Amino acid sequence: MKIAFIGQKGIPAHQGGIEKHVEELSLRLAKAGFDITVYSRPAYTKNHQTKYQGVKIVNLPSIKTKHLDAITHTFISSLHSLFQDYDVIHYHGVGPALLSFIPRVFKPRAKVIVTFHCIDRQHQKWGAFARLMLGLGEWAACRFPHETIVVSQTLKKYCRYRFDKETSYIPNGVDIKNIKIQEYKNIKNQTLKKYNLTKNNYFLVVSRLIQHKGIHTLIKAYQKISARGGSACGGKKLVIVGDGANTNNYVSRLKELAAGNPDIIFTGQKSGLDLETLFKNAYLFIQPSEAEGLSIALLEAMSFGAPVLISNIEENQEATDGLALEFKNKNVNDLARQLNFAVKHPNQLKKQAALAKRHTGKNHNWDDIVKQTVEIYRQELIGKKELKYSEV
Repeated sequence: MKIAFIGQKGIPAHQGGIEKHVEELSLRLAKAGFDITVYSRPAYTKNHQTKYQGVKIVNLPSIKTKHLDAITHTFISSLHSLFQDYDVIHYHGVGPALLSFIPRVFKPRAKVIVTFHCIDRQHQKWGAFARLMLGLGEWAACRFPHETIVVSQTLKKYCRYRFDKETSYIPNGVDIKNIKIQEYKNIKNQTLKKYNLTKNNYFLVVSRLIQHKGIHTLIKAYQKISARGGSACGGKKLVIVGDGANTNNYVSRLKELAAGNPDIIFTGQKSGLDLETLFKNAYLFIQPSEAEGLSIALLEAMSFGAPVLISNIEENQEATDGLALEFKNKNVNDLARQLNFAVKHPNQLKKQAALAKRHTGKNHNWDDIVKQTVEIYRQELIGKKELKYSEV
């Protein structure tokens, strides 16, 4: 089976939930013997790689602006796909889904799949016209493909009620790799020392620095408890991992909010063992987002055993299944109150974290997710539900 992925920035993933999703899915499919192609934007994929761990990478140009980068790359990739012998063309994201009609019309032999990752039009970085187009992209994601996949039950309900569309629920997943102990210890010491951190002496957030992720609410809440003295936040620092995404003004705003407090640390983008070290040694992971799909960063934090504090939006609650502290979305005072509570109740945090880790491993296993995705491909291609994953 030959499968192409369109819509993501590319792989290897170094920023973005969709990119992480596509990387995990494509590498496992390739390892299982499928012929996998990932379309990539040259600015994202380093050195214009053409292959990564068995996955073919096709680098095609785009108009690299905030509003045109994704859609022009999707358009060029969609045209390119018409001249390939793909069995399945899988679009990721509602913006790219706008153009999923191209192979549906001009390459009828191929099966077209769309994964609906998030209600992107809710993100404040987009203007009125972009939100209109993203709204059309949601409709397209539910109308053009042979099958629509959603990554959360919240999105499944949304598609049913807004578009009268029954979708297939396949969640995001997490992957915890086996790390050589000595290698991990070396990286741990270097990473923590660089930012003057020690185990359990910091709060952590891992996110793109864009407004709907709610980092401004977190900084305001942290500043509020810091102003009460060291005991209010237990002397714990706030570590913010991530970069902006065409959001320079917002990043500047965050740094202005953090000005004058040396305990608020911006690390920039982190990956690999550096990021795993920060997850493993955090006292508390915080997810203050105002809108989500199903956050991979949140799932990763839980899988590493970090206690979590979330905004009480439905998508975060779905991911944590009652195993997290919660605050009222966008409410600085309530978030400050919960940070203070977390500092004073470490034993409760540890118990919740252990249960959350078990829940994540059971419900967000990438091997299961790959099997479910292959089942969608197989049903669309041959329509025989009795065949097993290994027989495709």
